[in-house]
Amino acid sequence: MPVRRRVGARGKSIFDPVHGPITLDAPTLGLIATPEFQRLWGIRQTGFAHLVFPGANHTRLEHSLGAYWVARAMARHLGLPEREARALEAAALLHDLGHGPFSHTLDGPMLESLGFGHERVSRQRILGSDPAWPPEAVALPAALERHGLDPNRVADLVDPPDGRSERALLGTLLHGAVDADRIDYLQRDAHYTGVAHGAIDAVRLLDTLTRRSGGVAFAEKGRSALEGFLVGRALMYSTVYFHKTVRAAEMMAQAAVERLPGYPDAARDRFVTTDGEMLVDLRRAGGVSGAIVNALLGRRLYKRAFGLRSVSGVARARWRQLVYHPERRRALEDEVAGRVGLARGEVAVDLAGLDPRGDPARDWARVGLLVDGRVTFPFRTAGPWRTLVTRPPADWAVSFYVVPRGRSRAAEWLARHGAELA
Repeated sequence: MPVRRRVGARGKSIFDPVHGPITLDAPTLGLIATPEFQRLWGIRQTGFAHLVFPGANHTRLEHSLGAYWVARAMARHLGLPEREARALEAAALLHDLGHGPFSHTLDGPMLESLGFGHERVSRQRILGSDPAWPPEAVALPAALERHGLDPNRVADLVDPPDGRSERALLGTLLHGAVDADRIDYLQRDAHYTGVAHGAIDAVRLLDTLTRRSGGVAFAEKGRSALEGFLVGRALMYSTVYFHKTVRAAEMMAQAAVERLPGYPDAARDRFVTTDGEMLVDLRRAGGVSGAIVNALLGRRLYKRAFGLRSVSGVARARWRQLVYHPERRRALEDEVAGRVGLARGEVAVDLAGLDPRGDPARDWARVGLLVDGRVTFPFRTAGPWRTLVTRPPADWAVSFYVVPRGRSRAAEWLARHGAELA
């Protein structure tokens, strides 16, 4: 039977512009009240997208509440036992605790500084073991235990050990191709940016969700909703998340962190800050970092001077080496800056088209569709849907961004030499 809970005097209901009323019971309110969760008020969900889409000022906290609500709906629809439902809901609520300022913008510097990404930091916050988090502000492990939730189990759902989910079913609901996280953020980001591409049929998706051995599948009547979800995902990436001006701002923020004296060690303790705190911190640092932040705050954004839509073969392998060795990418940026008469930090190389997040082809290969009582896997075979699954998140494999005053000089020089630089 579906899990039913009464929201009594100790519970609350809040109105969400995407999902409508969201009811929160006492245990959930206890998690929300912790300093670790409240920090998410200060992290914009879509990084610097507000510089292009002015309404995009929603936060990771709002998204976390939405992911919790979708996970709860999934648990109810599938009739999960209450113990599993509560663990899934807590993991969905807390899955983004470890994001650095500006969300995914600083994923690269975080990986270079810490040696791991935001999922592992979320694990540390859930367990109270993040060395950068103030000890006096550690509240989450006790809050989980107070309400009968094992912090280790929740942490394993958020950051599966060795890349494996604790349980196939719960892992799919939180880390699958069509999961609680994505169902919320595509709708939420579309709502706040005003871009209609993310307006997916979430009601149909949830209504056609069904259990199968080792995971979930969707009823045949949900196929159009699945395909619409896939189209919405692809278009939101190209239209919003990897819009060239959004990427320019993100590259500037990344450069400001990477140009701190003593980087990467100097950045290690800075990922506990919020967006505003990080900007103030970088501005006070002065030098290259301060100059970049001043330009960001004044919306004097870098311009794209050169790009490669696609690279293949040996050239692709060379460019991808810059993804894995960011110090080489920075050396290339400085080399180009010197060649065109610009200063250190005034050229930024964006390799987004070569650095896909996760493995969407693998995730979508696991999406099952029930046809005549048996599970099929329609996204494994060649065709238009497979093409959308494997489509790079960015339209350009490589882009060079420069300060506005140097754009023409850089464009001229890069047109002759850019393709051969890696």
